[in-house]
Amino acid sequence: VPLVESGGGLVQPGGSLRLSCAASGPTLGSDAMGWARQEPEKGFDWIAGIYSNGSTYYADSVKGRFTISRNNAKNTVYLQMNSLNPEDTAVYYCASGRRRSTSNPFGYAMDYWGQGTQVTVSS
Repeated sequence: VPLVESGGGLVQPGGSLRLSCAASGPTLGSDAMGWARQEPEKGFDWIAGIYSNGSTYYADSVKGRFTISRNNAKNTVYLQMNSLNPEDTAVYYCASGRRRSTSNPFGYAMDYWGQGTQVTVSS
């Protein structure tokens, strides 16, 4: 499986979680990796991306609360999520891409997707 997410779960409002995405095979060394989420009965949200030059992208909804990072030695991308609120409840997906694209805020066509991990923020 090219991308495997982990780290989801149930957390209380105001709490933190860290998601991990392990890359393998065709996703190794991707130019862009990122996280998107599917909220219940809502649309798809592109929330954070990180690029081979180290630059990052954040959606306004998570800016200042979430941090994306990349450990190239471990072929893993992380999403540190702080100050979580119930509106962050969603299935979170990791994605990777190599080709530039204007079709989404990441700026890359995301060719590979993980299976998703559920994050639930509730008291």
